[in-house]
Amino acid sequence: MTNIEKLTGQLAIVTGAADGIGRMLAEGFAGLGMQVGVLDIRGDAAEATAKEIGKGAFALQADVSDRDSLFQAAGDVAERGAPVSVLWVNAGAGVGASFLGGKPNTIEWAYSVNVLGMVWTAQAFTPLMETAAADTRHIGFTASTASLRDPGTPLTLYGATKQAAFGVAEAIRNEVAEQGIPSTILCPGLLNTNIWDGARARPDRFGGPRQMDPAIAARWREAKSPQLMWPHITRVMSAGGGYLVCNTEPEMRGRFNDRAEMISAAFVDI
Repeated sequence: MTNIEKLTGQLAIVTGAADGIGRMLAEGFAGLGMQVGVLDIRGDAAEATAKEIGKGAFALQADVSDRDSLFQAAGDVAERGAPVSVLWVNAGAGVGASFLGGKPNTIEWAYSVNVLGMVWTAQAFTPLMETAAADTRHIGFTASTASLRDPGTPLTLYGATKQAAFGVAEAIRNEVAEQGIPSTILCPGLLNTNIWDGARARPDRFGGPRQMDPAIAARWREAKSPQLMWPHITRVMSAGGGYLVCNTEPEMRGRFNDRAEMISAAFVDI
């Protein structure tokens, strides 16, 4: 169980922290008195966010789809001499392509960031949590309510990667539990984030930066603020972790219940 009151002075690392949900998390942990590593693929944006947060926050530039990049960042953190108490695996990329029509490097990019990025981040940073006080340790994973949609609801390439990310988060959650580290899987609904503008930071090996049609992001910019999730996040962390679904779409609970009923009805005992 994570003692929120003991996080003061401890170190937190948040990926994809320059804006959106990651920034909300970074600001929240800084508000608890933690020193926060603001990790993002955009070094200038990470620097700006760390400066605005203050309170000892520092920037880390790394590409979560590049394992070597993450291990280099973890090495930089290790040189600071303090163990990592909180790791939040948050970075993600919004992709509007389809499986059958999507370009190969677009599909590869989506899975490399949203799925493999989760694995590489955990591999790089969980060893730095070994010497942290047991009651200050916690790992968070940001998935999406896109991973909970009813099978009858059209699922994009993005939604499929988030379903995969949810499964990966559950697997890692079981592994770190054996080390005595509690964890939380966060599934936010539609929120005002910049995830759909992630194309501006595409690494060269995935086709380089692209400009997305601003109209694509209009629905997200008009949505609720990620800040609304923070009290619930600290509550779940204090309770020992688990699942946290922040529902912003009225139909989502019904879709999830319908999906559970459809799966239950499909059982055949053999």
